[in-house]
Amino acid sequence: MSVRLVITDAMWDRIEPLMPADPVRGRRWADHRRTLEAIAWKYRTNSPWRDLPEELGSFQTAHKRLIRWAVDGTWEKIFAAVLAAADAVDDIGWTVSVDSTVVRAHQHAAGALKRGPQAETSRPITHSDAPAAG
Repeated sequence: MSVRLVITDAMWDRIEPLMPADPVRGRRWADHRRTLEAIAWKYRTNSPWRDLPEELGSFQTAHKRLIRWAVDGTWEKIFAAVLAAADAVDDIGWTVSVDSTVVRAHQHAAGALKRGPQAETSRPITHSDAPAAG
């Protein structure tokens, strides 16, 4: 099976300097570009992580890297750089849509008390005067 790559060389040249360095201890990380391709494949196809093609590496590696980059701010840096580059060449449209629709919840969804006659659900409990059985 052949995997369609989505990260072009021009994109990678812009993103690569923003990627975190390999850790000082332990073994080297898997190739960042291949990991980005794996993450893009997962979200493009909406497939489970376990279905990741072998040529994109381990699904555990891709998933862990996705989470790690979210925590350490790598995704925010990448997004800001790509957005700034697109805005610099006027390649982005800033269309804003504002919706003033109001949707009200049904009264039962809001926890309101019911009106009207209440149906008796059960008879009240009356306690006996007899001593409790031990």
